[in-house]
Amino acid sequence: MIVEALGSAGLGLLLAWTALHRLSHRLPARALVLSTGVAGALFGDFVARTALGPGHVLLSLLGALVVSVASLSLLLRPTGRLRRRSVTA
Repeated sequence: MIVEALGSAGLGLLLAWTALHRLSHRLPARALVLSTGVAGALFGDFVARTALGPGHVLLSLLGALVVSVASLSLLLRPTGRLRRRSVTA
């Protein structure tokens, strides 16, 4: 169980580092992104392990991957200014 938690934390850290490397202009501070990736992966692993039970390591890591990506996607900012005008303007 400890190895699974360390694996999911490492997976979250790897995902967060990759997101920082590829999308650094659209993400907030580095520490926030790294901690969000790890926390999302640990939470995803917890939820998957609770739902599936012990013995489904690959599916638990898949749950960690999905929740970590979802958590990191919430931190993304838009690429440019939105130039929508209201109907009445």
